[in-house]
Order: sequence, then C-alpha cells, then structure tokens
Amino acid sequence: MTDLSKVERAIGYTFKDKTLLKRALTLASASEENNQLMEFFGDAILEFIVSERIYSDGGTEGLLTERRKALVSDGALTPVSQKLGLDGFLIHGAKKDATNKKAIPSAYEAVTAAIYLDGGMDAAKKFVLSTLDFNKKFKAENFKGALQEELQGAGMPLPEYVGEDLGTPQKHWFRVSVNAFGKTFYGEADSVKGAEQLAAENALKFRKNNK
Repeated sequence: MTDLSKVERAIGYTFKDKTLLKRALTLASASEENNQLMEFFGDAILEFIVSERIYSDGGTEGLLTERRKALVSDGALTPVSQKLGLDGFLIHGAKKDATNKKAIPSAYEAVTAAIYLDGGMDAAKKFVLSTLDFNKKFKAENFKGALQEELQGAGMPLPEYVGEDLGTPQKHWFRVSVNAFGKTFYGEADSVKGAEQLAAENALKFRKNNK
C-alpha cells in the first residue's frame, strides 16, 4: 500500500483531496479509476507551464518548440520522475507492468494534473518549475546533418533544400522541401533553418520506418 504522505513529502505538496494523488499513481492494471485521463490532462498543463516559462528566454518558434520537447519528452521526464521516487510509489495490479516504461514519465504528468485539480495553476507551476531543470544546456538535434550522413552511407545524392516564404513581411512562415530516398519531404516553420530541420526529420522518420 502506497503511503501517500511519503509521496507528498517527496513532491513538496500536501493534498486537500488525497484521492486525486492516489488516482494519479494508479495504473490501469490496478483499477478502472486509473491515471490515464490525468496523464492526458497533465501533459497539456505541463506543456503550457513550460511554454510560458521558456517564452521569456526568446528564440524562434521552432527553437522554442524543440526546447519544450526536450523538457517534456518521456526521455526527459523519466529521470525527473525517478528522482522524486514516483516510480516506487506507483500502484500496480496483479500484473506489475514491469515492461511499461511509459508509466514512469506518465506518473509525473498525472501528478501535475492532480496538483492542478487540487490546488490550481499556481500550485502546479510551483511543482513543475521546482522539479524540471530549465538551466540544462539545450542543443537542438541536427536532423540535417543526420540526413546527410544517412544518404552518404547509402551512396545516394546529397540533399538539396528548396524553400518559399508563405507568410507576410510582418510574419514570415517558410515551407521547405527536400528530396531524399526517392521521395519529397516538407517542413514548415518561422525560419528557413527550422523548416529545413523539420523536412530532414520527416525524411529520417520515413527512412527508419521503411528500412
């Protein structure tokens, strides 16, 4: 039986409604009253809080999108969730979901939702801002470089990017295409570089799924 008071000490928040916390930690194998919907809600709340926090740091829309993704991805949330001990507080059914790696980052999202439902946005912000590392150096993934290496390794022509500005003088919006693996892939963003990265990423996804 999970000691909810230990969870509260670990996350730094005391619930008025303890059932919210219990549900946030309950997996589908344990009960129909599980954390799946809270995970969905928590994901949206988390994205909003992180977006608001990094907005003031400036940068292009594409760069901020990549930075947010780096902060809220499963890979980023798993160690945060483990540091808080949430993986050890999860409530399993008879089958312990030992292979369900998604359960660990999802617990963080569900707890974020539970805190929001219990204490409002200020409480949720305090939790997220105190547990995520916004000072960690962010480096956007170089999809263009990876695509070039993939094409070179396969003996194929190097990629050529063709772009056009679909926006206005006040707000640019670029659409870029790249030919690779016998197909054309597209990316759209508020900068040429961002659109090129997205086009390259789409090409790499295709390659990965069709090898």
